[in-house]
Amino acid sequence: MKKATTFSGHEGQVLDLVFTPESRTLVSAGMDNHVKLWSTSNWEALSTLQGHEKSVNSLALSPDGETLVTGSSDATVKLWNLPERELMRTLQDRKQVVSTVTLSANGRWVVAGSYGGRAAVWTIDGEDVVVIKASNKNLSSVAVSPNGALLATAGLGDAINLWELPSGSHLEKLSGHQTAVSSLHFTADGGHLFSLGYEGTVRLWRTESWEARRAIPVAQEGVRRLVLSPDERKAALSLEGRVQIWQTGSWERSVELEIGTKAVGGLAFSPDGAWFAAGGADGRIRVWGLS
Repeated sequence: MKKATTFSGHEGQVLDLVFTPESRTLVSAGMDNHVKLWSTSNWEALSTLQGHEKSVNSLALSPDGETLVTGSSDATVKLWNLPERELMRTLQDRKQVVSTVTLSANGRWVVAGSYGGRAAVWTIDGEDVVVIKASNKNLSSVAVSPNGALLATAGLGDAINLWELPSGSHLEKLSGHQTAVSSLHFTADGGHLFSLGYEGTVRLWRTESWEARRAIPVAQEGVRRLVLSPDERKAALSLEGRVQIWQTGSWERSVELEIGTKAVGGLAFSPDGAWFAAGGADGRIRVWGLS
């Protein structure tokens, strides 16, 4: 990996990052209530999206890169026209912190997970679909299967719950983690679900049978986030003050990156495989070139 480029992104912690599909723009969300767009050609700021009244906790992009979804501690979900950089609509389930948002790969569903354990689903046009009481505890991750038929939810507690879409019917409960589950990711073919537990274990579940194919210990504890590279051959994990890159085939650690701040926020691989980005509690964004 090439030496990191570091630049000031936000006043306060960087909470999430995502690259646009063509890898020309990096989008960041911060505790300063702002969403910012950065050019990957020179890492200069292109624009700031303002509208949230509290920290922006989570980002999601539609597959075509046209629609950006943001979830905030102000209890709202906002949908933005990214090319025009304009707010299209604001959605709200109830007055609770929105901790995580996602968009289905087919571009059909917008999903928000909130404190108090609720998952709200809307269409991309903002129409109500279903509200799911997923847990009695805060949600930290939601993921939709590639075909849009299945929703996975997790957060505080050891359980991962699976729901049918659009009905919201409960299908399965997966156990094996401890304390909390911080990240969920379906593989692109829909055959597996990755989950990351706070206890420091990555689990790989077969979606056909919901059996745990593998359980990989990656740290003692305190692992907070997992993201997959576009080809799913690498996984990035955030720990206190550092990020680890693992090869998902062998589950061998290939590199450890020092961040310099205790809390590490968003992680993102660019779709073209050229960049990896991480955000820190110091408001700075660090970007590495991938060989």
